[in-house]
Amino acid sequence: MKRTAFSARFFATSFRAARSLIAVGGILILAACASAPTPRGTADLATVIARATGQVAILDTSAKQFIGIIDGLGDLSHASIVYSRDGRFAFVFGRDGGLTKVDILGHKIVKRTLQAGNSIGGAISQDGKLVAVANYEPGGVRVFNSDTLEMVADIPALVGDGPDRSKVIGLVDAPDNRFVFSLWDSGEIWVADFSTGNTPVITRYKDVGIQPYDALITSNGRYYIAGLFGEDGMALLDLWHPENGVKRILDHYGKGQERLPVYKMPHLEGWAIAGKRAFVPAVGHHEVLVIDTETWQQIGAIPVHGQPVFVMAHPDNRHVWVNFSVPDYDTVQIIDTESLAIVGELKPGKGVLHMEFSSRGDQIWLSVRDDNKVIGYNPYTFEPIAELPLPSPSGIFMSSRAGKIGL
Repeated sequence: MKRTAFSARFFATSFRAARSLIAVGGILILAACASAPTPRGTADLATVIARATGQVAILDTSAKQFIGIIDGLGDLSHASIVYSRDGRFAFVFGRDGGLTKVDILGHKIVKRTLQAGNSIGGAISQDGKLVAVANYEPGGVRVFNSDTLEMVADIPALVGDGPDRSKVIGLVDAPDNRFVFSLWDSGEIWVADFSTGNTPVITRYKDVGIQPYDALITSNGRYYIAGLFGEDGMALLDLWHPENGVKRILDHYGKGQERLPVYKMPHLEGWAIAGKRAFVPAVGHHEVLVIDTETWQQIGAIPVHGQPVFVMAHPDNRHVWVNFSVPDYDTVQIIDTESLAIVGELKPGKGVLHMEFSSRGDQIWLSVRDDNKVIGYNPYTFEPIAELPLPSPSGIFMSSRAGKIGL
């Protein structure tokens, strides 16, 4: 296993001292750049959430080490990140309603605003000019200018025609400067169309199902799929043919008939689309479901180690990697998408929360929350390539997401 001198020093200290080392390391790097400027891009950089300390670490995947850390990001207990078009700036969505614009080359906060009381993620528009935030409190979506973080639109998620608001979940960007999101309390899907300016045209799809809890958009931007917490099945909106409305798919899939207690609901963004198949974490089952994406019918089920949370496809679609909820959250399994067989199993440590491939697939990075570390692997040999200490890491976000729909 490769360890850098930087990470070894980091491991040998307390977390407080470790953070100081990272800060010192960042100062030294910036000082060196000041004396001999070396322009660089961002395509090999990633951001990693340190949820317990309200920090974001900058990961250099070429050097396989952290090169900086940014403080002052608030409550990151359920945080996510999207990137500007050029990959220079990361927009961090915190649970406390914080929206923070971060310079990942300068290792600093550019702008921060507490735009709501309780938030659950966000998205950036196709042209990169708008950043939208999904809010629990007050329920709705607020949209900001990505340069200044000035609010340009406030979309209250009204329940029916009354004053009450719904929690908003599953907010994604869609082609032609649209945002799509779901309303937990009223069972709706809304499309906010910003294609003609900052005054959105809203289309509401009602009665899509009980309590949509998460959603995804396929990588080509065509299908928006919302999971339903209150009943079996999922809701699908074809954005190529929105006039056809929302239809139900996978009527057996959901919370209503699970055989086991559900310790952690799967994140639908963790669906793996490989060719004409989707590999889907089964709710309340020790299975990964195989779905035909042309018919949206189940065509198989793969027994796995525990209740899957994320099912992530390698960029070449040959393998999918699966992590699990408690009590099996120390294990990762690898499935061959051709044979549907499990071809590898790893034990990275306790609390494997998130996985992320490098853009060309030569690396995969895992956050191991309870063991306070981030581990990189060679996805072909399944051998570790780096182990970097970080307090309570969770989400890992490659800057290559800047060029992808729905991420």
